Amino acid sequence: MNVRVSGAFLIVLACAWPGAAASGQNGVQPAERTAIEPEAMLRPIGHATRTTAKIDIDGRLDEAVWATVDSLDGFIQSQPDAGRPATERSVVRIIYDDRYLYVGAQLYESEPGSMVISTLEKDFPGESTRDYDIFGLTLDTFLDRKNSFIYLVNPMGAVRDGQTYDDSRETNFSWDGVYEVKTRIEDWGWSVEMAIPWNSLRFDPSRPDQVWGLNLLRRVRRKNEDSYWAPMDRRDPVHRMSKAGTLEGLRGMRSSRNLMITPYASATSASGAVTAPGDRGGNVDAGFDLKYGLTPKLTLDLTYRTDFSQVEVDEEQVNLTQYSLFFPEKRDFFVENSGVFSFGDVAERGYRMGASLRDFTLFHSRRIGLRGGRPVPIIGGGRTTGRIAGFEVGMLDMQTGADGASPGENFAVARVRRDIQGVDVGGIMVNRQSTDGSGSFNRSWGVDASTRLLGDLILSSYVAGTDQTDDLPGGHLASRLTAAWRDQLWDISAMYKQVGEGFAPGVGYVRRTGIRQSYATIGAHPRPNIAGVQTVNPYVEFDYITSPSGLLETRTGTAGLGIEFDDGSTLSSEVLDRFERLDRPFTVSGGASVAEGSYAFREGRLSYSSSQGRSLSGRVTISGGDFFDGDRRSVGVGANWRASYRLAIELRADHNDIRLPGGDFTADLYGAKVRYSHSTKLFGSAFVQYNQALDQMVTNLRANLIHAPLSDLYLTYTERRDMGGDVQERQLAMKVTRMIAF
Repeated sequence: MNVRVSGAFLIVLACAWPGAAASGQNGVQPAERTAIEPEAMLRPIGHATRTTAKIDIDGRLDEAVWATVDSLDGFIQSQPDAGRPATERSVVRIIYDDRYLYVGAQLYESEPGSMVISTLEKDFPGESTRDYDIFGLTLDTFLDRKNSFIYLVNPMGAVRDGQTYDDSRETNFSWDGVYEVKTRIEDWGWSVEMAIPWNSLRFDPSRPDQVWGLNLLRRVRRKNEDSYWAPMDRRDPVHRMSKAGTLEGLRGMRSSRNLMITPYASATSASGAVTAPGDRGGNVDAGFDLKYGLTPKLTLDLTYRTDFSQVEVDEEQVNLTQYSLFFPEKRDFFVENSGVFSFGDVAERGYRMGASLRDFTLFHSRRIGLRGGRPVPIIGGGRTTGRIAGFEVGMLDMQTGADGASPGENFAVARVRRDIQGVDVGGIMVNRQSTDGSGSFNRSWGVDASTRLLGDLILSSYVAGTDQTDDLPGGHLASRLTAAWRDQLWDISAMYKQVGEGFAPGVGYVRRTGIRQSYATIGAHPRPNIAGVQTVNPYVEFDYITSPSGLLETRTGTAGLGIEFDDGSTLSSEVLDRFERLDRPFTVSGGASVAEGSYAFREGRLSYSSSQGRSLSGRVTISGGDFFDGDRRSVGVGANWRASYRLAIELRADHNDIRLPGGDFTADLYGAKVRYSHSTKLFGSAFVQYNQALDQMVTNLRANLIHAPLSDLYLTYTERRDMGGDVQERQLAMKVTRMIAF
């Protein structure tokens, strides 16, 4: 193997290296750090107080009642100095009345001018919440120690809200709740004041005394410090509800049926060589979404003439494998409550498990309303999610219209799960059926189970099968068994998986069929007393894939090392030893073909990401080595400039230089994104991408005005054009929604 490291990479690394100066940034030298286990501390209990006082949500916390109720404080660090008290004080109080849950937080800061605030935009798109100062709140309203509502607020009042499922296995930040929040920045720090209406939360009103799971997060980004009210290890997020604290004192709340209707109207103008003739020219449309609480635990969502003209375009990808690419779902209706329907290679947060939903998911909603990457009209449908008699349930039914020679189709999904003596057991059924009378169908089913033992051991498994009109040869089943252990030091996992050659989920995604896969890894996460170093992570992985008859198809051995520094920057390296057997040739994206045969090759990868807490940050990744019967050199760079909390600029460039006996070629991607936030209600973005392999430029301009709660005005422009000048697709769209609550 011949892997070269460029001088540019070394210069970037030298300039951005945290160095010994970072070691004392919290007033604690590495030698003073003590191995205190936050999880060994008692889980705290907080109290909410009923009030009849009028609360004005202005971020001031100047009503007299705030000073008279119990406070939740004593936050404990998860990083950088686990188990030690937070270096900046946080004081939270919770009160309530007949209509609202009120949360007030005073977040003291010794250097208010150094707070990191990256955006005013709702849901912080394109950002990791680790990149700025934040206050976080999670509510486990059923006290099942698994699921939660989550609210993350930055000092300027921008909010990211969502739902989490199955003790952090799944997160859904496309959920939008109704609430009011205001913040204020003072010379002593900043404050948060929130009012969350009862009808925006699910809980069991039949319980006279409500006891909820609760945790609170405070992030001080300039110190790379996270602290929690219920102490947590650094590997756990604030929504790991099995380790949360408890909130008591809630009594006599009533949850309404929460009926909301959101009609929309849209106007589009479309053109381009690949735009369907029926979609060209101007078009005006209207429809609606409806949300209704069937019971306090069960919610119905209906949609008619569903429109997704406001959705941001996919990021371009270069495919250097013989398998199809996975593109994530971005459409709000399908992303909301999507965790209820998850089935497949679900990856546990913080565990290295050898597979993820990007390898196999039995239900992938992108198969609804999209065909060959092109939109198909969705007539409408509905979804019911929630709890019935101790079961967590999800049911979805959608109807698409005919599109050219393709008939209309019906998509139906039913998912059920239940905790039985600490074991989460579930099943799913998926049906895709043509509605033109031909009887064409594709059906999938599956059962799964998972459990957590000894706090750190996870056992999970599934069995799934498919059936369709025209049966494919080979087995129609897929199954997996996984065991994974992760504590503060060790990360150990093993997995065995089988996928039949005829396994074909028509509303899912499966990367490879006709395989038997064995995977194992062992890694460690020591926290050494080294100046500027937070953790190191050496690990090895072994992945072995054969055909059903036992013929070796893929073998990958990996040795890697990751380092996280005190300021949040990371350095990682990997060396891979690979074997691939191809039973048919394939063409690399935009380049030459790789012939069938057996190939053994090695490659290496080195990557550095600087601290995202700085106004200017970036990443550099260099990889290369053998590539089948040739070689490959790849360089990826990215830069983020946060000019202010209003303006952010992101640049991306990925260069692949590939040499094969069939020919040499390059496959490059370039992208630039500009985000501007005028306020927490008005923001916009410009996203331009160039795919050198396709010689195409993709442009997406998007503006969003939140003119009322859960009510938006969107203006979008999307264009895909060949660099020769031919426009493949072009669309200008305006869409307005208005939520009406009853």
